[in-house]
Amino acid sequence: MSQVHYNQLTASQDSPSWTLTPEEILQQAKEIVADDISFNDGIASIKEPTVENVLMPSINYENENSKRANVITFYQYVSTDKQVRDASTQAEQIMDESSIEQSSRQDLFEVYNKLWEKIKDEPSATDEESLKYLEKVVKAFKRSGLGLPQDKQDEVKKLKIELSNLSTAFAKNTNEENGFITFTKEKLDGVPDSVLEQFETIEENGVTKFKITFKYPDILPVLKYSKNQETRKAAYLANSNKVPENAEILEKIIRVRFKVAKLLGYKTFSEFVLEERMAKSQDNVMGFLTDLKKKLQPLAKIELDKLLEFKNQDLTTRGLPQQESYYAWDNAFYDNLLLEKEYQVDHQKISEYFPLDQTINNMLSFYETLFDVKFVREEHPDPETVWHEDVLKIAVYQNIKFGEPKAKFMGWILFDLHPREGKYTHAAHFGLNSAFIKSNGTRSPNYSALVCNFTKPTKSNPSLLKHSEVTTFFHELGHGVHNLLSQTKHVRFQGTHVPRDFVECPSQMLEFWTWSKNELKKLSGHYQTGEPIPDSLIANLIRTKHVNTGLSNCRQLHFGLFDMALHTIDSAEKLHSLNIKTLWNSLREEVTLLSNGGNDNVGYATFGHIAGGYESGYYGYLYSQVFATDIYYTHFKADPMNVKSGLKYRDIILKNGGAKEILEILEELLGRKPNSDAFFKEILG
Repeated sequence: MSQVHYNQLTASQDSPSWTLTPEEILQQAKEIVADDISFNDGIASIKEPTVENVLMPSINYENENSKRANVITFYQYVSTDKQVRDASTQAEQIMDESSIEQSSRQDLFEVYNKLWEKIKDEPSATDEESLKYLEKVVKAFKRSGLGLPQDKQDEVKKLKIELSNLSTAFAKNTNEENGFITFTKEKLDGVPDSVLEQFETIEENGVTKFKITFKYPDILPVLKYSKNQETRKAAYLANSNKVPENAEILEKIIRVRFKVAKLLGYKTFSEFVLEERMAKSQDNVMGFLTDLKKKLQPLAKIELDKLLEFKNQDLTTRGLPQQESYYAWDNAFYDNLLLEKEYQVDHQKISEYFPLDQTINNMLSFYETLFDVKFVREEHPDPETVWHEDVLKIAVYQNIKFGEPKAKFMGWILFDLHPREGKYTHAAHFGLNSAFIKSNGTRSPNYSALVCNFTKPTKSNPSLLKHSEVTTFFHELGHGVHNLLSQTKHVRFQGTHVPRDFVECPSQMLEFWTWSKNELKKLSGHYQTGEPIPDSLIANLIRTKHVNTGLSNCRQLHFGLFDMALHTIDSAEKLHSLNIKTLWNSLREEVTLLSNGGNDNVGYATFGHIAGGYESGYYGYLYSQVFATDIYYTHFKADPMNVKSGLKYRDIILKNGGAKEILEILEELLGRKPNSDAFFKEILG
């Protein structure tokens, strides 16, 4: 093939525009609903369903139309216009309610179920992926209450609509959160000037104060660097008590889920969720988490004793009285101070070697080498094809050196990397248009977005990424690459459409590259000189990977156990006696071992994972890490940039998405059944 002119090729690729008004968003939602009903009416009228008249039309309809809803609901997370965000939220509610209605149609269920019963044992009836699609459709109807008496079906439908609205309200409240806390410069003693420079200042009663929002780049440096314990305590408690209205919403969500599970015949809501996960049952999940707790807490207690001793040494040095307790608002500060004093790791200094633009280019080059792809940044995109001027727009191609066809266009990925008012507050990948194989045999491209909240540029410095932010970036791009390089036939199984307790695995596996000496060297470059990070600083940083690993993993355990405690309630009496605030705070102290000093909080009011998407699923972050570590140790630990291993991983794990059973592709990649040996070696040493 002749030389590929990627800039010209990229200019010829279509991409969505982001110009919808609030009215247009709502109109499109109504059109989507009308089209769905019309299509389903046609399917429901078929008396003798076949692969040709039911299955293939249904697959094609979903493939072609899923992107419409994804795009208009995405506005609520990124638009700078509150009316647009509100319309996007309303559109999601309109479509969710209709979807719940359609998934409760007996006439539709009977058509799909009749076809399933006819072909489920006939491998020649259709291809394996399409048969799996039909199985999922039929199962979804049953999980919506089809087969129950009509009055119970109606109740399930009503409760599911209520759940959808509650989850949407929870997310909207979190995204629209704009609270802050103020401190004088004296109260922020220890916070670096480079951090203070990014804060707004306001006048309060004639005193100049710094305005600290609860966005990560603002609040975390205060907790990490402020020497004043009262400042840290005030910041921690204010951050932990933001969006208090969500506390009541989550309580309603838990009670509605309990009712849904009971109506559908499940002992608990967890059992309802987990029958479609790799873990399969709440007993398996609780066994996994309990075993981890037994292994981690002895280590965490040793770490805690050392940190309390270290804290009191610091207090004595500063002429302050010693304390008997190590508080939750102490942890970020003394963890960081320990790294600085005992390991000579200064995260502010390290960030100077990771200016954002350069880090992006170097990071993408890793992925290019490992997976034989090319990222082409569109330097001056049409303003209508991005939703904000800060957004980076990048085309992705595969088969650059190996495979055919050469320079295969896989799709677009867009980066929205800095915080702003009304924007999604965490870091996440959004799949906006999942790829699929069209009826003519060509591939529809993927379209993804990474939405993060990294440190903004200041007047004197570019955006400099903390090492933790570099790791987060690798993680979220891992989701994006999973979507981009997946090549399933159908949208339903594309990329990250895998069981929730596996979906984090590809991203967690790629985090290892940010802890590898040679890769850190190649990734870095000082923002002033371009010099790579010194070997001594890399060595010190890598030594800290598992410092206080017991405490950090117990924090994850707290989230997972809290989630399971809410969703394994099996009786009305236990539900009636549930006090979520007491559960959250008591479990947090019990599991993380950190004292709250008698100050309960509603930190769960921004625990968005369990409000919608990861309910009875947060354990998956630890569960999928078992697979991620097994893969890395088996194929990459000895040689992280091994292209042969990278291509094998790409073509077995990423390419297959959720089209095949996950354990099947893991065994194919590993050459054996996966195990937890590497995981425990990694976290426990």
